[in-house]
Amino acid sequence: MGGGLSIYQGILHILRPEPLTNPSWNYIVLAFSFVFDGISFIIAIRQFNKARGDLPFWKAVIKSKDPSTFVVLFEDGAAVLGLMIVFLFMLFNQFLNMPVLDGIASVLVGLLLIFVSLILARESRSLLMGEGITPETRQKIKDLVERDETVVKVSNIFSTYQSPDEIILMLLIKFKPDLDTAEIGNAIDRIRRVIKDTFTLVEFVLIQPHGNEPPQINTT
Repeated sequence: MGGGLSIYQGILHILRPEPLTNPSWNYIVLAFSFVFDGISFIIAIRQFNKARGDLPFWKAVIKSKDPSTFVVLFEDGAAVLGLMIVFLFMLFNQFLNMPVLDGIASVLVGLLLIFVSLILARESRSLLMGEGITPETRQKIKDLVERDETVVKVSNIFSTYQSPDEIILMLLIKFKPDLDTAEIGNAIDRIRRVIKDTFTLVEFVLIQPHGNEPPQINTT
């Protein structure tokens, strides 16, 4: 909405440009805004760099499960870049006496806001809908479980992030056909413990035996 209103106001100023009068207060407001938004942007960069470690910037954004780490960064970055656009175009307007530049600056800021909002919506959508673990982590869990001597194969793995630091897993596992109920129960407890010890973010592990025939009871 903010981007749309900025574009709308920019178009109005392009169609009916108003001469720039005394820009002193404009520069003062921009200067204070730049200081405050700049400080917030620097803090956001430091926090994001601390969280991403050695990961490349964009890969860290994609892998992040905490939207607050990149939402603040993108919003503050857009604010600082928008202020720079307004400052430059106002400066050109003052020296070139081209009031239409004020409208163009407003349109550019609006497009910038819309672009950033689309990026944030794209990266936050999967988290809001319930994003699961990465294919690499899924494969590691599958390999870990299938190393257990009672497991034939992992049929499927379902997962979802309940929070940035909490994952729920559900595994469909085919166990060896000669196991009785007690042995399967012990195997489930052992597998659950190994997964939670290896992957600390996994808070809950639900295991469902899959494709196993019920144990045969010898009555003779």
